[in-house]
Amino acid sequence: MTRPPEGRNGHFCPVDDLGTPVELAGPPQRIVSLVPSLTEALAVTVPDRLVGATDWCTHPAGLDVARVRGTKNPDRAAITALAPDLVVANREENRQLDVQRLRAAGVPVWVTVIESVDEAPASMRRLFGEVLDAGEPDWLRTAAAEWARPAPGPELRVAVPIWRDPWMVVGGRTFAADLLARLGLRTPFADGGERYPRVEVDELRGADLDLVLLPDEPYVFTADDGPEAFPGLRSVLVSGRDLTWYGPSLATARERLLATVRG
Repeated sequence: MTRPPEGRNGHFCPVDDLGTPVELAGPPQRIVSLVPSLTEALAVTVPDRLVGATDWCTHPAGLDVARVRGTKNPDRAAITALAPDLVVANREENRQLDVQRLRAAGVPVWVTVIESVDEAPASMRRLFGEVLDAGEPDWLRTAAAEWARPAPGPELRVAVPIWRDPWMVVGGRTFAADLLARLGLRTPFADGGERYPRVEVDELRGADLDLVLLPDEPYVFTADDGPEAFPGLRSVLVSGRDLTWYGPSLATARERLLATVRG
């Protein structure tokens, strides 16, 4: 592994996924995560280093760290009070304003960019190897091998609502859309320019779909809330974590999703 360039006073300066140098005195030992997927990855891989996470960080079960409010409204004072030597964020899930203000307060922030399945292991290899000096976790090797397998056929046309009233769906240039494609599932809403377009329910019903996938996050679709909107069309309840999280769940998500959708 190539060591990142040195900064001031012998510190080293790895560059995050946005190309921003992050000056560190050494491999971080006190980490706050503002991303549920990365919280799980850190808790599984370097559990002794994770000291804070958002209220939305639900995995692993029983996670016992300080809570710093939400992904979009983190309590910056609470984060600073934890004296972290690194905060881990994500371009899509966290606000640039919060990243800027934490850095202005002297807190190093590492921003990830993960919008495809291939970007997930690449980004996390850098975080765990280059930044944390923890090597490549076994779950990450397994996940990379699983998602390198060819997509099964035949191809199915799907829609994945993430909200209702107004209805919003997974669109293009998203981690979920790329993950679906690797399962042989194509969403016609990935062809437009919006990542999470708003659509009318009549448009969904008329999109010549084979099925609708209804995840349990961010909107909690259930057997009684969601399928009734698509009479005559197969709808399947799936784990939102399997569709959108890029931590340890990636190692087993492919098998679970295939069993649910094509089983």
